Amino acid sequence: MAEAVINPRIRGFICLTAHPTGCAANVKRQIDIATKGGPGKGIGNALVIGSSAGYGLSSLITLAWGHGAKVLGACFERPGKDAKAGSGGFYNLAEVHRAAKASGKTIETINGDAFAQTGKDAVIAALKARFGKLDCIVYSVATPKRTDPVTGVTYTSTLKPIGPAYNSKTVDLDTEVIKPITIAPAEETDIEATIKVMGGDDWLLWMQALKDADLLAPNCRAVAYSYIGPALTHAIYRAGTIGRAKDHLEATAKTITEKVLKPLGGSAYVSVNKALVTQASSAIPVVPLYISLLYKVMKDKNCHEGTIEQMVRLWKDHLAPGKTPKLDDVGRIRVDDWEMRADVQEATAKLWEQVTSENLMNLSDYPSFKREFRQLFGFEVPGIDYAAAVEVEAALG
Repeated sequence: MAEAVINPRIRGFICLTAHPTGCAANVKRQIDIATKGGPGKGIGNALVIGSSAGYGLSSLITLAWGHGAKVLGACFERPGKDAKAGSGGFYNLAEVHRAAKASGKTIETINGDAFAQTGKDAVIAALKARFGKLDCIVYSVATPKRTDPVTGVTYTSTLKPIGPAYNSKTVDLDTEVIKPITIAPAEETDIEATIKVMGGDDWLLWMQALKDADLLAPNCRAVAYSYIGPALTHAIYRAGTIGRAKDHLEATAKTITEKVLKPLGGSAYVSVNKALVTQASSAIPVVPLYISLLYKVMKDKNCHEGTIEQMVRLWKDHLAPGKTPKLDDVGRIRVDDWEMRADVQEATAKLWEQVTSENLMNLSDYPSFKREFRQLFGFEVPGIDYAAAVEVEAALG
């Protein structure tokens, strides 16, 4: 075991270090919100694929502390070793396991490649040995690359418009200067690769594998996460390569319902969630500036939510046992409804036209964007002594 003083090492949208005590504090806050916001027991066994950060972590916490579920999580995270810090996701789950043990909850984690057959096999073995049939499956995997387990081909997703080049403005996360940006249009191979990584192929493989293993309970529900976004980002996001992948994900939900879950009385859904600070969203040009303006507007209107508040509302209003999900005209759950309110979007679009490098800090909530990004990795969390050495190694269980 080794202790070290851990400082943030940030390059643009990448943080190379994580602070275990800060990550633990973030998790404790989410557990408190889920415990107070959940309706109580009601869900038996749940699987969260992509359980270590963002919406996946908040889903795990909501299911366990808000609904009394026994949860198996699957993730791909780096543990700390010697004096080298592990990943933020690993420290998040280390605190989840500690808190679960203290409160008598059943949570396990399989740390491995969720895209690989070996990862699926390990999850299925754990479910058969210690859990049983699943009442709920969450698919929340975010990664830039995926290796097809059948062909062995590795695909890399891209963020490009389809059609004309995309011209807009963005904030440089290193210099905090707003500058113009042009993104060249996608080739057909870019579209295909992005669908392979971020579409529904892997979700369908998971659901079929669980069905073949007889691990789906009657009335089982599955959910994956998506985003639509505003007119400001439409050309680069929903109308671009990522949007095509999200279209594929939504079509896959219908396939899973018909071919896998309908015979059990269950359904698969896509939940469209709010724009929030995550490592994935921080990597998308334009989006950090949009989020900074959106946060300002939504906080002023008292309708801002973080990932845990979104997931508490998703299960409480839509996915808890006995609830009938409210769907839009194409069959999606919408917990981005407060973000997409006409008054919120109108105010955000107005600020978008006004914002410059000189007025960024006053016109937007960019300071919160910066702080929340660092908090993803356990930094700038109130009450933490960052000058103190901390234990680097942690355990899941």
